Amino acid sequence: MNNLVLFLSLLSLTIWIVLVFFWGGFWWRNRELEETYNGAEIDLKSVCAVVPARNEAEVLPISLKSLLQQDYSGSFRVILVDDNSTDGTATVAQEVAESLGETITLADNSSENARLHILSAEPLPKGWTGKLWALEQGTRYALNLENSPDYLLLTDADIDRDRASLHRLVAKALAEDLDLVSLMVKLRVQSFWENLLIPAFIFFFQKLYPFPWVNNPHKSTAAAAGGCILIKKEALTRIGGISAIKDALIDDCALGKAIKGVKNSSPPYHKIWLGLTQNAHSLRPYDSLKAIWDMVARTAYTQLYYSPFLLLGTLLGMTLVYLVPPVSVVWGSATGNWVCAIAGSLPWILMSIAYLPTLRFYNCSPFLALCLPGIAFLYTLMTLDSAIRHLRGKGGNWKGRVY
Repeated sequence: MNNLVLFLSLLSLTIWIVLVFFWGGFWWRNRELEETYNGAEIDLKSVCAVVPARNEAEVLPISLKSLLQQDYSGSFRVILVDDNSTDGTATVAQEVAESLGETITLADNSSENARLHILSAEPLPKGWTGKLWALEQGTRYALNLENSPDYLLLTDADIDRDRASLHRLVAKALAEDLDLVSLMVKLRVQSFWENLLIPAFIFFFQKLYPFPWVNNPHKSTAAAAGGCILIKKEALTRIGGISAIKDALIDDCALGKAIKGVKNSSPPYHKIWLGLTQNAHSLRPYDSLKAIWDMVARTAYTQLYYSPFLLLGTLLGMTLVYLVPPVSVVWGSATGNWVCAIAGSLPWILMSIAYLPTLRFYNCSPFLALCLPGIAFLYTLMTLDSAIRHLRGKGGNWKGRVY
């Protein structure tokens, strides 16, 4: 048994050496827009923001206000698609715009110069997810305007951003000739469960999609973060619009892959950029374990392409990478086998060091770095539950819809 524990510990250590030193530097906190944006003054292009909104009346007074108050010298309009809300989302959106003295139009091109356009979503057709159907209608409306925009900003309805956010996004896209610029907005971290689990969600996402590889046109890794995606009009037209990914549950990564062109071309691919920001925040609360659990379980099995074999591999992999080290430390200490204890402590130390930059980004206690194995265990259970929900026909549940 000692030999088996030692072997697994050394294997885990080898994996962490590869991850830390050879996996795109995924764990470094050096992909923030504010750090990579060079600040050069550029002739800013016209932009339409498309905001899918389903029962978002509570957050719109903050999020929509921050969007309408962007300090942007180029032409900028907002298209809000009310996705069959039952809480007066459209009414609240009008009230927010009116309080700021902004002009409003209700899907009437005769007033296409209005700052805020509010559309009522058509019934959801078969084969579409709700958010993508709302985005399809919003982008189609924007591109059919007489003065169609140069860029489209696809953004969630629960994002609060600083006034210079749009300027930085467009300047970044123009300065580096990017087809897509996406930000992993800062998720809310206030409650106990948010502090414990949300930074790890970002850490795991970066490990799955190392941002330096996403941003490298010679690498096939592609992803985006759905809360904030700025996309060039020609790039969206090139892939056939939102309908190209109409049935994707993980729509942001699907869009990033389509825009980068990894399926239909060879390197160098089209240029995209994915990074972090301190100046755009999600207002979505995850106050309980159940709230975070449901968020992860909704799409985790989708990420594995609904494959039982990939699920098994993931469960074994998570066990080997995250759980074997502390088990080896406990086992070695209990049996007096200090070789096993030391072999288990080394990968535990490496993963903790790798996790620290993410914890600092979220202003969380560095002590949580040592808790990563336990956190990973919870995420492993969420992934397993995601597969169980899918088999029971309850996967992809979001705001009253099951996909």
